[in-house]
Amino acid sequence: MTKAEKVYQLLKAAYPDAKCGLDYATPFQLLISTMLSAQATDKSVNKVTEDLYMQYPDLDSFLKLSQEEIEQKIKQIGLYKNKAKNIYNLLRVLRDKYKGEVPKNMDELMSLPGVGRKTASVVLVEAFKIPAFPVDTHVFRVTRRIGLAKGNTADKVSDEMMKKLPKYKWHLMHHLLITHGRSTCTAQSPKCESCCIKELCNYCKKIAKKQ
Repeated sequence: MTKAEKVYQLLKAAYPDAKCGLDYATPFQLLISTMLSAQATDKSVNKVTEDLYMQYPDLDSFLKLSQEEIEQKIKQIGLYKNKAKNIYNLLRVLRDKYKGEVPKNMDELMSLPGVGRKTASVVLVEAFKIPAFPVDTHVFRVTRRIGLAKGNTADKVSDEMMKKLPKYKWHLMHHLLITHGRSTCTAQSPKCESCCIKELCNYCKKIAKKQ
């Protein structure tokens, strides 16, 4: 069994409830929420979108909002001005180019305003069950600490991880790594002593040698 497979099994046992932390009902809502989640917590996004999606549940209702109105609706979230601009422009591209539907492939999703590979990957795997490996700050940090990836960008880490696990495990592994990063392998003061994969982790081994 490879190191990646061992990590997958241990994390799966440790976090049986790992799943997407964003609240959404449709691919469109997931797309908006994922755009909002950049440099923001899922919790803060859900707090904003709970009322937002009740009032504006779909593309047609969102299209009634001006860019300034979108700003006001999401101003509790970081980078809200830039996000509002991207969302405003994205709504019109969805309407004019994609007949109001969220695209189902990577290239078309990444052609949308404000949508990068991570956001596109989340939409593909969560909304359409199309294999992808999204890499956020948690996944980037944890995979590099463990020694599963060496890439210096999120895209490179995604490419590495997709080579190390079968497609059907990408989705869950993404969530397992996020959950582990939030609960144990935190950015500051990681809880190495209680880590379920410390025996496999390069970072833990380095810390142990120094002690």
